[in-house]
Amino acid sequence: MVQLYNLHPFGSQQVVPCKLEPERFCGGGRDTLFVAAGCKVEAFTVVGQELCQPRCVFSTLGRVLRLAYSEAGDYLVAIEEKNKATFLRAYVNWRSKRTENSRVCIRMVGHDVEAPFSETFRDQMSIVEMPLSEAPLCISCCPVKGDLLVGCTNNLVLFSLKYQIINEEFSILDFERSLVIHIDNITPAEISFCVGYVAVMSELEVLIVKLESDPKNRESVNHHPHKTTNPTKQAEGISNETSQLESDDFVICQKPMELLGEKSKQSGISVTLESTGLAGEKIKYFHVRHLLYRRFAPDISSCLLSDDVRLHSLQLLPIYQTGSLTSDRKNSSQEKVLLSLFCFFSLPHVGYLYMIVKSVELLSVYQYPEKSQQAVLTPQFLHVITSNNLQCYTVRCSAAAAREEDPYVDTTLKACPPISMDVCALRIQLFIGLKAICHFKNHVVLLTKADPETVPERRESPKRFLSRKGTSVNPKTPPVAEAGWNLYIVNTISPVQLYKEMVDYSNAYKTAKTQSCIHLLSEAHLLVRAALMDASQLEPGEKAELLEAFKESCGHLGDCYSRLETQHSHLALPYYKMSGLSMAEVLNRVDWAVEDGPQKYERGLIFYINHSLYENLDEELSEELSAKVVQMFYAAEPKQLPHILCSPSMKNIDPLTAIKYLRKLDTSGFSSVLVTLAKAAMALKMGDLDMHRNEMKSHSEMKLVCGFILEPRLLIQQRKGQIVPTEFAVHLKETQPGLLVASVLALQKNNKIGIEEADSFFKVLCGKDGDTIPQLLVDFWEAQLVACLPDVVLQELFFKLTSQYIWRLSKRQPPDTTPLRTSEDLINTCSHYGLINPWVNVLISSESLVDKNYMEDLSKLQSLICGPSFDIASIVPFLEPLSEDTVAGLSVHVLCHTRLKEYDQCIDRLLERCPEAVIPYANHELKEENRTLWWKKLLPELCQRIKCGGEKYQLYLSSLKALPWASLVA
Repeated sequence: MVQLYNLHPFGSQQVVPCKLEPERFCGGGRDTLFVAAGCKVEAFTVVGQELCQPRCVFSTLGRVLRLAYSEAGDYLVAIEEKNKATFLRAYVNWRSKRTENSRVCIRMVGHDVEAPFSETFRDQMSIVEMPLSEAPLCISCCPVKGDLLVGCTNNLVLFSLKYQIINEEFSILDFERSLVIHIDNITPAEISFCVGYVAVMSELEVLIVKLESDPKNRESVNHHPHKTTNPTKQAEGISNETSQLESDDFVICQKPMELLGEKSKQSGISVTLESTGLAGEKIKYFHVRHLLYRRFAPDISSCLLSDDVRLHSLQLLPIYQTGSLTSDRKNSSQEKVLLSLFCFFSLPHVGYLYMIVKSVELLSVYQYPEKSQQAVLTPQFLHVITSNNLQCYTVRCSAAAAREEDPYVDTTLKACPPISMDVCALRIQLFIGLKAICHFKNHVVLLTKADPETVPERRESPKRFLSRKGTSVNPKTPPVAEAGWNLYIVNTISPVQLYKEMVDYSNAYKTAKTQSCIHLLSEAHLLVRAALMDASQLEPGEKAELLEAFKESCGHLGDCYSRLETQHSHLALPYYKMSGLSMAEVLNRVDWAVEDGPQKYERGLIFYINHSLYENLDEELSEELSAKVVQMFYAAEPKQLPHILCSPSMKNIDPLTAIKYLRKLDTSGFSSVLVTLAKAAMALKMGDLDMHRNEMKSHSEMKLVCGFILEPRLLIQQRKGQIVPTEFAVHLKETQPGLLVASVLALQKNNKIGIEEADSFFKVLCGKDGDTIPQLLVDFWEAQLVACLPDVVLQELFFKLTSQYIWRLSKRQPPDTTPLRTSEDLINTCSHYGLINPWVNVLISSESLVDKNYMEDLSKLQSLICGPSFDIASIVPFLEPLSEDTVAGLSVHVLCHTRLKEYDQCIDRLLERCPEAVIPYANHELKEENRTLWWKKLLPELCQRIKCGGEKYQLYLSSLKALPWASLVA
């Protein structure tokens, strides 16, 4: 289906001042048009919309049958006919041709030019003659590399573009006959070549292959052509059988066929490579990969077959890498990088557009209302001529290339209209007697001729369609020039100007809320996108204007998808993102006025606002817009209302308005702990503490924790990438710290917050900077151990807690708030906290420790060291701040060294500092394999110290008497 719009892509037109009727013409780069007539080629400079002036004229060897220009190398190549013989010649350095009589240098391809002639070659045009073993039928220049491909009856010859270096300052353009592609069973009528991709077309067949440079398949290249493969033999067998059946009474047609990828090898066409490069030259292509084969059947619905039912206008269209479309970033390299490649060919009434790079896919089918004569594909449009009309169709190349270029297309970040969208005809412009068309830059060149009454020619037999080799493709000699012809240059208007016309045209559909509005705005978007992809043709000012139009088109599409009820309403989000519009600007574009009945909000707008409010954007809506958002969600998505009220963007919402709508949820039967928490947050914002307490009391603490899991932003928000505790969290810190710790722990357990984020949250909440650790964070760490979270690294958590305990004990620093758990609680509820060894209590009781907080930290540290999970060796280096001069420090050091089985050292320390604890220590620690230490270490040491006397004589003696002699003897 083709949509038809009456837009104006064509602007002014001008007449090319040709002296003779053009037989062939083509565009040359950015500003030149070549016109061949008779044995001459005229070059015209095309500048602006009203200036077309003769530039130079040069003679050819004979009548020009085919003409092509290559921007890479800036050369013109022609197939010329003289005395019924055809020649292939390339015109190099043609810009230096100032007058028709200026001297011209003619040389053979590959001919070495000696240095003394360098100045001559610098200042004059050169003609490079390229001899071929077969007559050339068609030509194509690679738009990227400038290589030349020539089609002959049974093969294609590739001439690689190269430069002969004459001296350090000068080099001349030359060609090397580097490859012959042998193709059996198809005679090329048209060919197209682009960076290794080759498209060949006969009257009713199209073959596309890729020449690949994979050294692993080097054996595929021979210096002699391969023999015909089996599929070809089968095809020839069929052809022979067909020829036997041919007669005036029978018409035998092959079936239409489309083969994609490797299946196209089954077409019966043999393709082999023959390298013809000089010895020692690097082989460029090694093997062939088949991409597409398509065969059409003639229309036999009528009694007589038309001779004009044949393919035409074969073309490969490359699109290059451009970078991001939504930024002003320029490519660092001038080299073109192929992004995607498209192939177009056409029957008289139907055109076909394929994408053929990563996969072969039919993008669009063009149905013409009249019989076409020729067509030309551009990144923005398809231009088709019939006998009396110039038609302009949209294409989907930019949509397909966008998906190749940007992996974020078709996500919540970016979008692009689909390639499956119906094509549309923008304009059908009347021209009388159209004969030929070409395109360059923003110019469409048309040849018109008023035909006299035509004399019917004798038709050939319908059997001409049966064989691929049955028809000669040598172009007919043009008739003698007659009056009534013109060569026009039609200037296409700028993409921005046409884009604006499309947007204005779409307004006619906006009020009706139809798909036509989306379709036309999508066409406008693709028009701008395609122009931006062809960045080499843009001036800096044009690019800035196009970027602005691109963002504006995204905004228009966002408006459509947000307001029209379609199955793709979710696309409002990526289009609004690409537009650069803020949430407030989007909301201000909404028509809030409703004449009668309740306001209806479409899914696209709801989806965009809901997603944006979840993204923690650094944008705060005004009180008025916030109230409209609340009203919108209450009407369309009431379940989302508590969530959107927690967004940082809704900071300015009037609490009374929010509570009014939240209470409506309660009265309508929608009640949950999340609604309760939302009302409690709004009450706190108003300063109504009584209402806040009442709401919090209406649910158990466990349910409140579940409510915070459903909406973490009640406690924690992010602004400018930083974690910010809410007013609710600050209030819970003062009134219900246990609930706060339990809630954050639940968030971590449910992957709503990370470990580092949680630590940062408590630091910011308690106003602690740097390495200062608030008690609430220590409470959270202890809660993590109790909860045994699977994603928590135990040793890292042990290190955090022990470091904090040691720091407080060494500095005699009390916690800034009352700890939520005592050491006894932790020992009873957490397996990682072990029972404190009994001798530790004897050691601690030898010295009065009045500070309760100090004792709690000490008990927690001792319990953790006595636990089964703690890696003692990792903490010993950090015990240095905790001096052994204190009983607390001594107990910790002795505990650690005992866990490391350094019993001798521990006995010495206890005998020195606290003899009364040495026997309880030995009773607990020196068992089983360590029992020998009683006799080898402890008893000798006590006896020795009793002998020495001293202040602790009585303590040593008491310890000796306290030895369990009976058990030792046993």
